[in-house]
Amino acid sequence: MNQDLEPIAPHEAIEMYHDAMRDEHAVSTRKSAKHRLRAFVQFCDEYELENLNELTGRDIYKYRTWRREGKGDDRESIKLVTLKGQLATLRRFLRFAANIDAVDPELYEQVTLPTMKNGEDVSDSTLNPDRAISILEYLERAHPASRNHLIVMLLWRTGARTGAVRGLDLRDLDLDGSHPRMSGPAIHYVHRPETGTPLKNQDQGTRWNRISEKTARYIEDYIEYHRHDITDDHGREPLLTTEYGRPAGNTLRKTLYRVTRPCWRGEPCPHDRDVDECDATHLDHASKCPSSRSPHDLRSGRVTYYRREDVPRRVVKDQLNASEDILDRHYDRRSDREQAEQRSNHLPDL
Repeated sequence: MNQDLEPIAPHEAIEMYHDAMRDEHAVSTRKSAKHRLRAFVQFCDEYELENLNELTGRDIYKYRTWRREGKGDDRESIKLVTLKGQLATLRRFLRFAANIDAVDPELYEQVTLPTMKNGEDVSDSTLNPDRAISILEYLERAHPASRNHLIVMLLWRTGARTGAVRGLDLRDLDLDGSHPRMSGPAIHYVHRPETGTPLKNQDQGTRWNRISEKTARYIEDYIEYHRHDITDDHGREPLLTTEYGRPAGNTLRKTLYRVTRPCWRGEPCPHDRDVDECDATHLDHASKCPSSRSPHDLRSGRVTYYRREDVPRRVVKDQLNASEDILDRHYDRRSDREQAEQRSNHLPDL
């Protein structure tokens, strides 16, 4: 062990790491890191590693094997992509730990990441664009201008992340198109980390998105008939509300799980389940339905829709505030055949 190191417990070093991340990372990124390092703390407890100075390359290998076998956290087996993400976070943490004299400076280099096969680190789950549109049409008929309707509508129409939609205030709306640089209704996504609504890409994520006259009318109806006249803990007037203030981020996620279940819309269960006995019919367990989809799935469906309609990549990138590489790897769900067919429409006959 390096004699220049200063003793520190693993959990204490990790707390310092989380605190240091406040300066550069969004809340969602910090939460993800905290979750990924939870298993490492459990490993240290199980192997009675009380001083991070004593961590060795052999311990890191043991942790890798221990985690790969599903030990730690919820004691369930994990996918290779999950293991890669957790090891990558551990690697970044150990680089920080070296800076506070907790481990040897080169120790992080001994965290080797598993090699992923082509496409193995990309989720294939998505919300088919036709299905997304039918869900939105159902909400327009059965629950017009409700909070559920607004959540799905804004996520689909603007392609925004849930954090951006959750962070909208009344002041961010230009529903009559009066903004001098806009030619119609629009909404303004703004990075406000100091009052609890950061954007994933921070200030670079701040942007205006145009919306249709129809979307603007639904927003006006929600504000008039369904929005609680309330402020959040920071004195701001959120667009989306509960009776207590601004909804939690998980509320938007649960909304997507709920409305994407076929049974919720009165459709037959495609999984041959007895609706009266199915756990997924309960709101808190909606994610257990094989047909339920997350906000990420809706976002990937929106990208697929744009690309099928030949919307230029640069326009899609700006609309969704994501790099072209991320769009290609994680969101565009067109098949190889679809992409080849679309390319042929722009190429001269051979």
